[in-house]
Amino acid sequence: MTPSIEERRARDRSARRRLITTTARSIAESEGWEAVTTRRLSTEIEYSQPVIYKHFASLDDIADAVALEGFEELAEALHEARVTAASGDALSAVAHRYAAFATDAPAVYDAMFSRTTRLRFGSGSASSLSSPPAPSSAFAELRAAVEPHAGDADVEMLTEVLWASLHGLAELQRGARLRPDHQEARILLLVNRIIPNRLLAEPGSVSGSLES
Repeated sequence: MTPSIEERRARDRSARRRLITTTARSIAESEGWEAVTTRRLSTEIEYSQPVIYKHFASLDDIADAVALEGFEELAEALHEARVTAASGDALSAVAHRYAAFATDAPAVYDAMFSRTTRLRFGSGSASSLSSPPAPSSAFAELRAAVEPHAGDADVEMLTEVLWASLHGLAELQRGARLRPDHQEARILLLVNRIIPNRLLAEPGSVSGSLES
């Protein structure tokens, strides 16, 4: 079936938006967000600045779009880590993948968590963690890794504390404020202290105890 004019226009708009966000992301990763300007984007992608503003009202809107892409990618990465982990190791695998994501995509991570944003988080329960679905999906993957070990504890509270702690470790590690060779041990310590039942909940766990 031949696509309608409206469908082609919608695809073209989507492609232009994607090119703008991809270019902004590339510049930010190599030079920092301060290098991302409409003039620079216009030069890089050969769109006039008015064309860019047809798709995004401001540079903050572009950064928010990059942040949403980042949350989608984080959710996918955490899901892959969770479902492919060895028996009993899903929680540790998810925690390590989170830390790796923050290190591997620093500008995207900044857009997600450090830059001023109009995205809203933490409103209501985990099922409505934010207005966009992508951040909720990332939270849901963390929650799915925590839930088998939560016992009678508040699984959403445990997940929030785990997420906040992983974020703190990631930020300090990225800022070279922690010893670089001890991140794996820190993550294991964090997981075992926040979720003390983890080592008992799944008989196949291969993570081991800090005291073993």
